[in-house]
Amino acid sequence: MPATLTVRPVARADYEQWLPLWNGYNAFYGRSGATALDPEITRTTWERFFAADEPVHAIVAEEGGLLLGLVHYLYHRSTTSIGPSCYLQDLFTRDEARGRGVGRALIEAVYAAAPAAGSPRVYWQTHETNATAMRLYDQVAEKSGFLVYRKLL
Repeated sequence: MPATLTVRPVARADYEQWLPLWNGYNAFYGRSGATALDPEITRTTWERFFAADEPVHAIVAEEGGLLLGLVHYLYHRSTTSIGPSCYLQDLFTRDEARGRGVGRALIEAVYAAAPAAGSPRVYWQTHETNATAMRLYDQVAEKSGFLVYRKLL
């Protein structure tokens, strides 16, 4: 992790810097242009980070006043545990921040938050073609062996 990196919960004042990171994350996964998220989804997602009754959270990595990355995570119930499961849903860093420990620092921040919320585990998924991210993920977690199936309705 860069010595001057600060990892902290997102603040309302971060919106102007958070939004390009969020848009970059969505573009990476093909949600841009004609397939972009509805702006209402972005507005709702942002507001959820600050609502006390929402299980959705955001952490950012900052260096010298510039946001370098974000991680969004949420808690949900499970049939296999009493405590909530922690799902790390979105992780993104600026191109120029990659390879500097920012992604690892964001994952570790979620690892630190989860037990405080009573969660015994953190899990996530990534696209099978995201080899760069998987090199990091292989160092900080283990593959579960499960595949994701979905049907859009």
